[in-house]
Amino acid sequence: MKRSGKVSGPRGVIRRSQAITTFGVGALVDLPNRSAIVGDLDGWKPKEPIREPRLAAKLAPLFQGSRPRLMAPPAAPDFPGASGEEVPAYLFPRWFVERQARRPSGAQSGRERRSRRLVHRNDLDARLRLDKKPVVATRFVRGCGKGHVDDLPWHDFVHQSATGCIGRLRLSETGDTGDLAELLLQCSCGKSRRLAQARPEGALGTCSGARPWLGPDAREDCEEKARLLIRTATNAWFPQLMSALSLPDRGSEVERAVERVWDKLRIVKDATGLEFVRHYPEVAEALEGLDDDEVLEAIEARRRGTDVSSDRPLKQVELDALLSVPEGFGDDIPVDPNFHARRLPSHVWDPSSRAAGLGLASVIQAHRLREVVALFGFTRFDAVTRNVDGEYDSSVERAALSLGADWLPAIENRGEGVFVEMAAGAVQEWAARPAVQHRVELLGAGQNCWNEQGRKRRRAFPGGRYVMLHTLAHLLIESVALRCGYPAASIRERIYVDEVGKRFGVLLYTAGADAEGTLGGLVEQARGILDHLDAALETARLCSNDPVCAQHEPGDSREERWLHGAACHGCTLVAETSCEMANDYLDRALVAPVIGRPDAAFFSLS
Repeated sequence: MKRSGKVSGPRGVIRRSQAITTFGVGALVDLPNRSAIVGDLDGWKPKEPIREPRLAAKLAPLFQGSRPRLMAPPAAPDFPGASGEEVPAYLFPRWFVERQARRPSGAQSGRERRSRRLVHRNDLDARLRLDKKPVVATRFVRGCGKGHVDDLPWHDFVHQSATGCIGRLRLSETGDTGDLAELLLQCSCGKSRRLAQARPEGALGTCSGARPWLGPDAREDCEEKARLLIRTATNAWFPQLMSALSLPDRGSEVERAVERVWDKLRIVKDATGLEFVRHYPEVAEALEGLDDDEVLEAIEARRRGTDVSSDRPLKQVELDALLSVPEGFGDDIPVDPNFHARRLPSHVWDPSSRAAGLGLASVIQAHRLREVVALFGFTRFDAVTRNVDGEYDSSVERAALSLGADWLPAIENRGEGVFVEMAAGAVQEWAARPAVQHRVELLGAGQNCWNEQGRKRRRAFPGGRYVMLHTLAHLLIESVALRCGYPAASIRERIYVDEVGKRFGVLLYTAGADAEGTLGGLVEQARGILDHLDAALETARLCSNDPVCAQHEPGDSREERWLHGAACHGCTLVAETSCEMANDYLDRALVAPVIGRPDAAFFSLS
């Protein structure tokens, strides 16, 4: 297979953010005149590093302990027609069908058969034509959950076994819907077979282990059963992303002291060097009372880029930073472009002192936020979900992005947000109620049903506190979007559940790549957060699909919505770009009283 030019979209190029979220390594892409698979990182030529030590440290266990470099994807040209950096791609699949269907002479209207010839790339000319007639890539390939993807073994499939027959193949349609049951594969030897027979698991044999994004001959051993894959379907490529907010680490006193005078301490290698730089007045003041061994350890950690505790979950470090911001508007404090937040005085957002009764503790305006998102792998058919701390297990299955690259593609997003802290006592008291515990047990039973459906990737139930906060975040997104000026799909969530420290909160934020920030429409909604909460609870109380939605049981085998309680598209589901859990783990009954489930709600509407 040949490498093509840069990955093209409708206008010839893609955005950097799309290079990790939509058209990343291994993704199947429709180009204007052909179909391709995005090539591995070894063919990329990134030039711009992105520094986020906390994120790089969290990705290290996935790379045998070595911290990968984070680099921005190649940039598109500044104006049309200019040459720019390229992302490699390979021609895929290798089988094509005629663009125009042929109708047999004398065919009648209705369910007449339309037939197209199926041909291999080797039978086409350089312009991908057959007898000077255009062809298009077939939409059917095979793959497995590990990310492998390959052409269908068309001859073997139609003969139902390995065969030496190389007869001409035709794909005939007997209807107008394009359903697999209406597609008939025929060989010139007389054999024929419905394409629907490729759907059952095992019908296509064992996965070939093909990894065409790494090169035409890249394969590895695989024992999974191959499955039919529509290359344009949404389950053809699921990126595995990990993100971190660039928040200041509120760690130990020695870490903060080293950070303050890092420009002087960066040259220190040992105790002798530390003793020398202590003669600087600013260093002496910053390190006063601190042990030399602790300071040297912090310096070495800072030099390695692990100046934050890499063994702590990302979200716990972020929560430390958010909850430690000072109160007030901070006009006299310099603005950090990566993180600038202030706790809103309670009289501003809670003039009637309702918050304590509602279980809200504080509201924080995040005027400046920086988010770094890195792509480290992908899967097909089923997405791998992160845990409640926003991280993946070190043993998570993933398809490799390259054979030897020591870097990962990442992007920077800058924006703003609103953080709502919940009162820990109120959350704990609510979670201890028998009705709540019973409801959480039902949700946990739904999780067990989901795990038992023959899935190789099992999940752990995130707990009732997470489900309640997650549902609340979705309801608030819908309310905030009506006033802030940003569409709901551009507002994202981060749910913070620290069971050990008994700290709970929700961050709603919006951020964009290649921008200095946003316009402040979202951060200003902090002042009216109680109005948004009232609107959210009104939405939660009654859904247009009630009573069916409200009385849904997670373990109901008839609906197979195992990971949902009282939740559906009519009330709590939002765009998946907004949700950190792919719209799973939602239940209105844990937020507000609903029909038939009035006693498990965190908020009371009385």
